[in-house]
Amino acid sequence: MGIVVEGGETVGAPDGGWGWIVLLGCFVVTGFSYAFPKAISVYFKELMKDFECGYSDTAWISSIILAMLYGSGPICSIMVNKFGCRPVMLVGGLLASAGMIIASFTTNIIQLYLTAGVITGLGLALNFQPSLIMLGSYFDKRRPLANGLAAAGSPVFLSALSPLGQVLLNNYGWRGGFLITGGLLLNCCTCGAVMRPLIFKERKVIASSQELKEMLPPEAGQENIVCENNNDKKPSKKKLLDFSVLADSGLIIYIIAKFIVVLGLFVPTILLVNYAKDQGVPDQDAAFLLSIIGFIDIFARPTCGIVAGLKWIRPKMPYFFSLALLFNGLTDVCSATSTDYKGLVIFCVFFGLSYGMVGALQFEVLMGIVGKSSFSSALGLVLLFEAVGVLIGPPSAGFLVDKYKNYELIFYMAGGELIAAGIFLALASFFFISWKKHKDAQQKHHGDVEINPKR
Repeated sequence: MGIVVEGGETVGAPDGGWGWIVLLGCFVVTGFSYAFPKAISVYFKELMKDFECGYSDTAWISSIILAMLYGSGPICSIMVNKFGCRPVMLVGGLLASAGMIIASFTTNIIQLYLTAGVITGLGLALNFQPSLIMLGSYFDKRRPLANGLAAAGSPVFLSALSPLGQVLLNNYGWRGGFLITGGLLLNCCTCGAVMRPLIFKERKVIASSQELKEMLPPEAGQENIVCENNNDKKPSKKKLLDFSVLADSGLIIYIIAKFIVVLGLFVPTILLVNYAKDQGVPDQDAAFLLSIIGFIDIFARPTCGIVAGLKWIRPKMPYFFSLALLFNGLTDVCSATSTDYKGLVIFCVFFGLSYGMVGALQFEVLMGIVGKSSFSSALGLVLLFEAVGVLIGPPSAGFLVDKYKNYELIFYMAGGELIAAGIFLALASFFFISWKKHKDAQQKHHGDVEINPKR
C-alpha cells in the first residue's frame, strides 16, 4: 500500500535505484548461505579419515549449518524488527567468519559441529533473512525478477566454492581450506553495510496511521519515518514476532509442504561428491559435478523469475511451484541407478534446472501468501519448521549409506519426498487457496494470495 503525499505523489518500493545494490548484496549472501553447506562436502572424505567417522557423521555438519540457517529464523526476525537489518547482518558476517576460522583448529567431529555447524550457521542465518527482507522492501512490481536474480547467487557460488574447496584441500589440507573460507565469509559484512534502510520523507500525509504502519517495510524501525507535520499521530510499536500469521491457512499449507521438501531437497547435493568418489571418479571431476549443477542453476533461477512474473503465470504461482517440486523429485528417482560419470553429469544438468526453479519460486510464493508487512515474522516461523526437516534428511540418508552401502536408496528417498510435497501443495492449493491479482500497493489485503476455504 502506498501513501499519498502532498502533490499526489505515492511513496512505495523504488523498484530500482539503490535497490540494485541491495540486490547484489542479497545475491552474495544467498550464495554463501545456500552453496556453502553443499560445497563443504568436498572436505568430507578427509574429515572421515582424520576423525575416523562415517557418512552420517560428516553429513551432520551440513545439516547443522542448514538447521541453524532455518531454525534461527524467529530469533533473526526479533533482532531485525528491533535493531534493523544492517546491524544484524554485520554481526552475522563476523560470526560466520569466526566459526570457520575456529573450526580449522578443531580436534574432533563434535568441535566441528559447534564451530563450522552452529556458529557459522548462525552467522549465515543473521545475514540471509535480513537480506531477503530488504529485497522485498526495495522491489514490488519487479519482485519476482529480483527474487530470481538474488536466488541465482546460490548456483554461482556453488559453481565456484566447490572446485575452489577441492583446490584448497589439495594444496593446504582441510584446515587451511577452512581458514581461507573463514576469510571469504567476511564479505557478508560488506553486504550488510550496503543494506540502507528506506527513508520516507513526507510533508503532508493523507493516510491513516494504520495505512502508514502497513506501508513500512518489516525491517524498518519507526526512526525511518521523518514526519514534518507534528500533528500526525505516532505509529504504534511493531511486534517483534507476530505469531498471528499462523492463523493463515495458506501459510500452514506452505509450511507443511516446505517441511516435506527440505527432508530430501539437499540430500543429493550433500552426498553427490562422496558418491562419485566411491565410484572411482577422480577428486577434481567429482567436485566439478557440483559446479555443473551450479552452472545450470545460474540460468534456471533468473529465467524462472522472469516467467513467474508473467501476468498469466503469477496468478497460478502455487501450481508453478508444485510443478518445480515434481520435476526435482522425478529427476532424483529417474537418476537413482546412474553410476558412470556420464550418467552423473546428465543427472546434474536436470537437477540444476529443477533445483533452480524451486529456489527461485519458494520465497516469492511465501511473500505472495502473507504480504510484505508480515513477511519477516512468517519467514522466521517457516524457517524454524524447516530446520527440523534439514536435521532429519541428510543424516538419515548418510545412515542408509553406512548401513546398506547403497546410494540408490537415498535418491529414491529424496525424490519420493519431493514428489509427495509437490502433489500435496497442488491439491491443497486447489481446494484452499485462491491466488489473486498482485495489488500489494492498492488493496487492503497484505498478500497476493487469499484464502478460499469454500472451494
